[in-house]
Amino acid sequence: MNKKFKAMVLSCMDPRFQPKIFNFLKKRKLTGKYSAFTIAGAAVGVTHTKFKKWHNVFFDNLSASIQLHKIEKLIVINHQDCGAAKIANSKKKFNNKVETDIHKVSFKKLKSNLRKKFPKLKVEFNVMALNNSIKKFK
Repeated sequence: MNKKFKAMVLSCMDPRFQPKIFNFLKKRKLTGKYSAFTIAGAAVGVTHTKFKKWHNVFFDNLSASIQLHKIEKLIVINHQDCGAAKIANSKKKFNNKVETDIHKVSFKKLKSNLRKKFPKLKVEFNVMALNNSIKKFK
């Protein structure tokens, strides 16, 4: 088994967060040791019905990464002030609580899907703030 690749990282395409995500992973000594899947909304993009056409693309890519790179863990990095969360929100009101709830629902749905499709895969859920702080979710 190739131990070079340890994880797959699911993150958002938002350019404001690319350097922040890179630095977060670098501090964890994961540079060059993860497969990357970047899509609008991260977990929101691969679980919410408004982005349904994207769901299978993610799971097919994850399956390929597991086969090719023998990854054992998925690190999910959503972020605050997420445009995809705003699109997913069907309510007019959008604030921190509404957005946090959208992230929590996306994590719950993704966790459920992963248990069915990849029961051995470990998973870690995070929400990154604009100030680089990270909040972990279970």
